[in-house]
Amino acid sequence: MKIPDYYEFCCRVKTVTGHGALEEIPDLLASMGVSKPMIVTDPGVRDAGLADIVDEALSGRVKPGALVDEVPPDSELKVVNRLAGIYRKTGCDSIIAVGGGSVMDTAKGVNILVSEEADDLMAFTGAGALKHRLNPLIAIPTTAGTGSEVTVVAVIADHEKNLKMLFTSYFLLPDAAVIDPRMTLTLPAHITAATAMDAMTHAMEAYTCMGKNPLSDAYALEAVELISRNLLNVVKSPDDAEGRLSLAVAATLAGIAFSNAMVGMVHTLGHSVGAVCGVPHGTCMSILLPYGLAYNLHKTETQVAELLYPMAGAEIYADTPINNRAEKTIELVRNLNQKLHDATGGIHPRCLKEIRNREGRAVVPYNMLERIAETALGDGSVFYNPEEMDFQDSLMVLDAAWEGDKLDRSRIKKG
Repeated sequence: MKIPDYYEFCCRVKTVTGHGALEEIPDLLASMGVSKPMIVTDPGVRDAGLADIVDEALSGRVKPGALVDEVPPDSELKVVNRLAGIYRKTGCDSIIAVGGGSVMDTAKGVNILVSEEADDLMAFTGAGALKHRLNPLIAIPTTAGTGSEVTVVAVIADHEKNLKMLFTSYFLLPDAAVIDPRMTLTLPAHITAATAMDAMTHAMEAYTCMGKNPLSDAYALEAVELISRNLLNVVKSPDDAEGRLSLAVAATLAGIAFSNAMVGMVHTLGHSVGAVCGVPHGTCMSILLPYGLAYNLHKTETQVAELLYPMAGAEIYADTPINNRAEKTIELVRNLNQKLHDATGGIHPRCLKEIRNREGRAVVPYNMLERIAETALGDGSVFYNPEEMDFQDSLMVLDAAWEGDKLDRSRIKKG
């Protein structure tokens, strides 16, 4: 591999990992000089009893200033503003985020407002708008997928405008990440599948997109291997604590990888499907990942071929002809989605048209694809994609992903 002429890599998040990691929280807070955290979580985490596990781990040594559990499935601007008001009113001095990506992003948004003593979150969108260190934030992931506990980004939805706003800054990195498998043991099989495929997408896009570097590559490859080795087993045996820990570690590794290498068109389209149709992010990632790999293949064949080794192991890698390894990787991603579909009783969708709500209605109607493609034009994640994308390109990929067809690569421009 040719070493880039210049690259940057940063991960200054203290990571505490293991079966008893939660009990270290009081000492972490003390080391940061704070003692009155606001705990931010969501109703699902609360109902699963995970907030209670965190409270028990505090052992009476720390008394939270507030516990808020109203974070919606997609982090939302109005909620961020409301929680910032609670933080100020209760005199909190730090945040403990207990949840998945939406909780983490919400906590980061709240932290921007309270640290900057601001009321307008929009003033800090994009990259480089934050100029100062924020208040202490401890991130405790309850899904093994987003990697938000170690990332420089936050995505906040403005539902009134059907937009997802991106915030990027090293100051958004949590001060500490606590990775404990107790937090994911109650995760339903289909959510375990979707969130792990989110982490897989982070790792694979980090390894194939334009911001990749030798350090991010190492994290990405290890993440792919851990997910490939453990995901299906954990979906079938949810109480596998060691497998759960492996997936949680993989999500953190993938988060570090993409936080430094960035992502590409899978996230571009996934953000847009989520913004327009309200589809969970991990579901979008799992469906769109093979299409992103195929779309960029004429520029990334070598990198996609290299992903076959951590995904399939040495024997399959050696037995696959060199010229077929990239296509084999994409085939295995598709096969993994099929196996997850089967293992979850058909709940894990393989294509966009299979995504259904609780009433059985299609969440992504075919006539919404053009609107999704238009929304994708404004998403900044495509900047690091190896190939340019316009409206027609996006619509072509979405059309194939809606039906579940393989991408017609003869229609892809060779830019």
